[in-house]
Amino acid sequence: MSSNKLEIMRHSTSHLLASAVIELWPDTKLAIGPAVKDGFYYDLEFASPVSDADLPKIEVKMAEIKARNLDFVKKEISSDEANKIFVDQPFKLELIEDLKKEGVKKVLTYSTGKFIDLCIGPHVENTSDIGEFKLLSVAGAYWRGSEKNKMLTRIYGTCFPTQKELDEYLKFQEEAKKRDHRVIGKNLNLFVFSDLVGKGLPLFTEKGSVIRRELERFIVDEEIKRGYHHVYTPDLANVALYKKSGHYPYYKDTMYPVMKIDEEELILRPMTCPHHFQLYASRPRSYKELPIRYAELAKQFRYEKSGELTGLMRVRLFCLADAHIIAQKDQAVTEINNVLDLIEDVASELGLQKSTNYRYRLSLGDKENEKKFYKDNESWDFAENVLRQVLVNRSAPFYEEKGEAAFYGPKIDIQMKNFAGIENTAFTVQYDFVMPKRFNLTYIDEKGKEKEPIVIHRSSIGAIERVMAFLIEHYAGAFPVWLAPVQVKVIPVSEKSLEYAKSVAEKLQNEEIRTELDDRNEKMQAKIRDAEMEKIPYMLIIGPKEAEDQSVSVRVRGEKDLGKMSFNDFLQLIKEDIADKRQV
Repeated sequence: MSSNKLEIMRHSTSHLLASAVIELWPDTKLAIGPAVKDGFYYDLEFASPVSDADLPKIEVKMAEIKARNLDFVKKEISSDEANKIFVDQPFKLELIEDLKKEGVKKVLTYSTGKFIDLCIGPHVENTSDIGEFKLLSVAGAYWRGSEKNKMLTRIYGTCFPTQKELDEYLKFQEEAKKRDHRVIGKNLNLFVFSDLVGKGLPLFTEKGSVIRRELERFIVDEEIKRGYHHVYTPDLANVALYKKSGHYPYYKDTMYPVMKIDEEELILRPMTCPHHFQLYASRPRSYKELPIRYAELAKQFRYEKSGELTGLMRVRLFCLADAHIIAQKDQAVTEINNVLDLIEDVASELGLQKSTNYRYRLSLGDKENEKKFYKDNESWDFAENVLRQVLVNRSAPFYEEKGEAAFYGPKIDIQMKNFAGIENTAFTVQYDFVMPKRFNLTYIDEKGKEKEPIVIHRSSIGAIERVMAFLIEHYAGAFPVWLAPVQVKVIPVSEKSLEYAKSVAEKLQNEEIRTELDDRNEKMQAKIRDAEMEKIPYMLIIGPKEAEDQSVSVRVRGEKDLGKMSFNDFLQLIKEDIADKRQV
């Protein structure tokens, strides 16, 4: 079935859902019910709360209505007639009023039997044309997505042409739930949230901090190797800095309130670029110094609506592996290619493959939208063409999206796909022709003349929190050895082997291998099972024979047994795993 036909079927199923709800709870107020990726939803206002426990009852009623073989009847009526039909449906009345303000005098309705809905369609011909469906969950949603409006009940569902396709989808979703970084993060004790600390502000445990620290060390070392100057700049600044950059009018709704301190107005920074520009502008620059690559693991603060906060994926404080390359215009192509080389190399080290796990989005401006984008058509055309040609020449998988650029220039977004197939922007490369003007950034060229550079904004590994979420789901918590919070669990078989087991654990710790000794008074199989549940890469089983010949019995995560080997052989093996960033 084509995607368009499937979307029509799912939209029709949302109407089937609404009609079932009205039969079960006649006082329910209807909002909207569109098809969405992988399914549909309907927003409703119930007189009394409903929950996931009510979904089976609704499904039964939906099946009953479907079996009535009702036609979807389309009808165009006047706004006044529509107001009479939907007199008890305030959300529909609001939509009708909005259409009238736009000059629309007639509206479309679709009915199935006695049920009628305000809708532009299209729909299937008959309820019997609806495939196999399943209601998935109940959630809250603000009317029209605004926190100023009423909170409604949103019922999600999905629909497929055949039961086999539906079953395959549901099986996949079950696996996706198991990989949800929020669930795994809790089970492996990687991070927690506290309402007392604040929404969207994760607290990393000692185990989660290991993963974060390894990622931070990895990216800083990698960037320094490639000619970046790592710096530290403040987490807050005078609000005048962001007014000068132009960020304030564009981003003020996602910034935190201004703090008046003495004679200054300070604000928590939502981005780092203006700070780096002040480093550049601190003294005169020569063309011989360019490109200058400033990099920083920078804490940034953005206001996210509470309903949009999602584990580590969407937070209110994040640490961005940020950088700003100040270069001559003719150095742009080389520098952008170097950035993409870095991003692809880093992604590969993390076990993420181009085309499979991520692709590129060329995010363009919109010349018609002067409120959102800086007006300079010639510079926009030049910058967009530079980025497009880089991607084409690299044979990179990419697509274009109008209106997704930053206000100061186009960008290449690295769109990372999680296990469930949902894409989010992970890293980015932006061409900036605006900030050098606003901050009067200049350099002296080889002829002694003052020239204006360009700026390339980029993130090599993205926000540490978000990349952690990707990796938790990608590996389902079974991290490669270099990232695993605990790399080795030493398990003595009995009290008799404890002393040798302690010495093995100490030797590993002295070699900077993250090791735990399980000296609990438990059976060996229980200890192994617990280590497997904790997804620890290696277990060393220590019994009397191992103690006698100073060896270790090596068990690999996933119930793979490597047998006995000398301590030194195991040490060499795990060090190679760490150095090569291998997955066991």
